[in-house]
Amino acid sequence: MPTLAIVRHGQSLWNLENRFTGWVDVPLTPKGIEEARAGGERLTGMQFDVAYTSTLIRAQETLRIIQETARFDLPVIRDQALNERHYGDLQGLNKAQTAKEYGEQQVHIWRRSFATPPPNGEALKDTAARTLPFFQRAILGDIAQGKNVLVVAHGNSNRSIVMQLDDLSEEAVLALELGTGVPVVYELDESGAVRDKSILE
Repeated sequence: MPTLAIVRHGQSLWNLENRFTGWVDVPLTPKGIEEARAGGERLTGMQFDVAYTSTLIRAQETLRIIQETARFDLPVIRDQALNERHYGDLQGLNKAQTAKEYGEQQVHIWRRSFATPPPNGEALKDTAARTLPFFQRAILGDIAQGKNVLVVAHGNSNRSIVMQLDDLSEEAVLALELGTGVPVVYELDESGAVRDKSILE
């Protein structure tokens, strides 16, 4: 059965600084580099045919470190469809300061609502609307050919994929947390149906 491994990038500088990142290109922290390396160690010994990542450097660098650590040499496909959720006017703002300015309840809605976007940004629903068609066409297209696929992307683009694979409701996906650098490994049949799942913590 084909294998699909999904990894959220390691800690970024703005994760550390508690800032909304979205599509802003920020690097990994030293901790993020270590998380990527640990993810690569957990995937060592597995076989993959192709890797997918976003157009953002924190995901690409995480993938590079995973490949280096696990001694993979995979063709890499980069696509904006796998980018993090766009946080619009919140990008670059400190989360705690934003809560003081707009109120904790409003910021919680922007961060955690499935359908309510921040100003000029995306809700998780919008992220899923661009991530899932690409996932179904390209990534599950490879799975249908029997290929093993590694995806290194972001918290919300990955949550969109996991939501579909695990058949999560809109409420359930809001509680889903994906650890930085932690591989989530699925065994799928060639139709894309899940046969097994493991989290390599």
